[in-house]
Amino acid sequence: MNDDTRPDDDAPGVLRRRVSDRESRWANRRWWDADADNYQAEHGRFLGEVDFVWCPEGLREADAHLLGELRDRRVLELGCGAASAARWLATQGARPVGLDLSAGMLRHAALAATTSGVRVPLVQSDALALPFGKNVFDIVCTAFGAIPFVADSAAALREVFRVLRPGGRWVFSVTHPMRWIFLDDPGEGGLTATHSYFDRRPYVEQDAAGVPSYVEQHRTLGDRVREIVGAGFVLRDVLEPEWPAGHEQIWGQWSPLRGRIFPGTAIFVCDKPDSVSA
Repeated sequence: MNDDTRPDDDAPGVLRRRVSDRESRWANRRWWDADADNYQAEHGRFLGEVDFVWCPEGLREADAHLLGELRDRRVLELGCGAASAARWLATQGARPVGLDLSAGMLRHAALAATTSGVRVPLVQSDALALPFGKNVFDIVCTAFGAIPFVADSAAALREVFRVLRPGGRWVFSVTHPMRWIFLDDPGEGGLTATHSYFDRRPYVEQDAAGVPSYVEQHRTLGDRVREIVGAGFVLRDVLEPEWPAGHEQIWGQWSPLRGRIFPGTAIFVCDKPDSVSA
């Protein structure tokens, strides 16, 4: 789950522009490797060592049950970060694997396995080239992992479809598309529409030479639905978690002020049809 503590688009070295798939991969791998320690220091307590939190609004899989039956199910956590969700899945009787592009984040996953006593297999790999055969997993899931950071998210969904068995479930959470209209400001400055919802150019931070150091992709709600259906999935539900009463913690641009007015997270619940041939 990205912390979204980024400067506004008018800051030096920050802009919206097209980037290649290669630029996006290299930028985000370097970013998450370098930021892993800070990210865990800031958000590790909220996410927990053995817990599955879908979003900054605090929705937990233990309460939402979006993944269905877990016992003995083979589960891939895509873009697992420190793999707290994968470890929680293991405590529920599932057989999870955590996958992430970042060695820095996987280092924290290995450390947390030691401190928590809950160990799961960890794999370093790209979401666009999953190192698994067809129909391997019963469930694939991610909370803000991988999908917002790849240039070709439609291809990533096709990879998920490939490794998921017929009848399997795919659930992913991302920043709600309408949040891209606003600045990343948890205060009143983040309540004024500033950008076009239809501008699909990614948010890019780059150095003085123009080399991207961080890239995050925007898709509209319709784009996401078309990617899901285009990959072959059936879309079962779209959740927009409300900001819960008494939750006062700010997470980057997520805040009680904004959360009580408009959604910050979209969660897509999808199934691979039973009728798909192996």
